[in-house]
Amino acid sequence: MQILDIINNFGLDPFLVNFLQKLGVSLMIGILIGIEREHWRTSKRVYAGVRTFTVTCLIGMLATFMQPYVSFDILLITTIFMILSCILMIYAVNIVYGGSGLTSAIALFFTYLLGILVGSGIFLVPIVSAVVLTFVLIKKRPLHALAEHLSEKDISGALKFLAVVFVLYPIVPDEPVYNVLNLKSAILIVVLVSSISFVNYLSLKKMGLKGGIAYSGLLGGLVSSEATIVALANISRRRGNLTENIYTGCMLAGISMLIRNIIIALIVDTSGRTALLMLPPFLIMGLATVIFVLFEKQKMEVTQETLDIESPFALVPAFKFGLIFVIFLLLMDTVNTFAGPAGTYAAALGGIVNSAAVTASVTALALSGSISYNTAAETAVMAGIISTLTKPVFIKMTGSKELFSRSLVPFTLLVVIGVLALIGWSLFQHRLFFNW
Repeated sequence: MQILDIINNFGLDPFLVNFLQKLGVSLMIGILIGIEREHWRTSKRVYAGVRTFTVTCLIGMLATFMQPYVSFDILLITTIFMILSCILMIYAVNIVYGGSGLTSAIALFFTYLLGILVGSGIFLVPIVSAVVLTFVLIKKRPLHALAEHLSEKDISGALKFLAVVFVLYPIVPDEPVYNVLNLKSAILIVVLVSSISFVNYLSLKKMGLKGGIAYSGLLGGLVSSEATIVALANISRRRGNLTENIYTGCMLAGISMLIRNIIIALIVDTSGRTALLMLPPFLIMGLATVIFVLFEKQKMEVTQETLDIESPFALVPAFKFGLIFVIFLLLMDTVNTFAGPAGTYAAALGGIVNSAAVTASVTALALSGSISYNTAAETAVMAGIISTLTKPVFIKMTGSKELFSRSLVPFTLLVVIGVLALIGWSLFQHRLFFNW
């Protein structure tokens, strides 16, 4: 039964019910944002609290709701009034009282716009927007503290990257290139992967000296396991006494690489089919790594060394990942056409360069139907194993002899465990398939 039928059965006026519904939603939004603003009253002067924000949201809702019955002028008048009120608030805060800031005035006008949306009959968008706005306002101190750890280069690189993305995305064609590569999807994948890496990069920068070098390796591996291994190995050249710490950081960076590749598979294929097929071998490798780390935990020293890793949310690293992703995608589709699954498996050697790009490429191919999900997952796991095998090579090239000797056997064992886990998982799936 429809809602209107229910209303008619109870003899309620649909106009009144519609108004009360919008009134309730706008009240909820105004109170939610206003309470957050009121929260600051104990520590500083508040120029717009819970009542102001609630009334503002109600004004936007009421002006929009009544506009069809009166005229468009009512919405125009209230909008001009709100603009002038926000300008007056900015003047009072910054000039009259000698303070600084635009947040309250902007948040107030934002609340007015949410009221307009509610008055238009749109509920989900303003409710979600109000929650997001409140979260951003609440997290003022953490966000400011996080921003303090970003360099001018980090911010500039992120802005350049986003500017290029906003220019490229609208102009690239919607049709797949060679019936394989959807450029819009590729751009979104690069942005999402870079965003996740950037969040971990920010966490690493904020954590600074608190987490120690070993756990910095865990966060750094989520940004780039290769870059993290190189950064840790460089430290080992000048701080020989920290070999155990750096070894642990390298091992944890390996775990992060496995986690990151699973996440990337989920980003490309939100159904999770490829990621679930990748999970068992990676889980076994991760558990083995944890065991190796736990055995050496007591040998670590307290240290305040940190990692110097380039931000992933910049033009060079982001487009490097995107270029590798595109090349692998086209290459694997070509070799799969001529050589079948064997050709796709051979592309797992790309793990030497970037296992994340290989994972994204094979998952995209599986999603498009070019290869099976089993082939995609097995190739992604092989790329992760090959990437693990290259870790001692990076350490040999950039680190101390002690660190290389310390890490060679564990990483080799992890590769062997990964290969056995992959073979066992594949045999289990084949047996399960034939029994079925």
